[in-house]
Amino acid sequence: MKIGIIIIFHNNENEIDTKYFIEKINQAPGLKICFVNNDSRDYTYNRLKMVKEACDNVSLVNIKKSKSDISAVRAGARYMNNNFNLDFLGYVSINLLNTNYHGIKGLIKTITQNQQEILNFNSENDLKKPVKQTLFQSLFSLIDYLKSIEVKDSFIKIQSISRL
Repeated sequence: MKIGIIIIFHNNENEIDTKYFIEKINQAPGLKICFVNNDSRDYTYNRLKMVKEACDNVSLVNIKKSKSDISAVRAGARYMNNNFNLDFLGYVSINLLNTNYHGIKGLIKTITQNQQEILNFNSENDLKKPVKQTLFQSLFSLIDYLKSIEVKDSFIKIQSISRL
């Protein structure tokens, strides 16, 4: 399975540890990651750009006028669909996460530690389908998926079901 992950950011400059992101994301070469900067007024875009430049599997979409989270996910999905041949796209909006205990680092760590589980997303069901899904049918909430397969991860346990 070829899986992409879309992560939506909005004014998260202080929570982005570029060195940590680079180190962890480089440990997940099987995933294509797309950061979407949703009209941040701080230096979020600059920090994400630094990560993108250091990681071959990271793309960056910059939205200059604030959009809803679902619109930002769609922008990332269109970008990923146009540039990569992916089977599924997972998404996460940083603003909908409970980051009180683990911060955004917890999300990045969870993604890299569960890379194989993410890559195995829906492989059984996909083999039964004769027709390729449309772009938006291939979207799934990464947090909801990891909760559904009961990943043993303290970051995932404190998250609620996606509200997108």
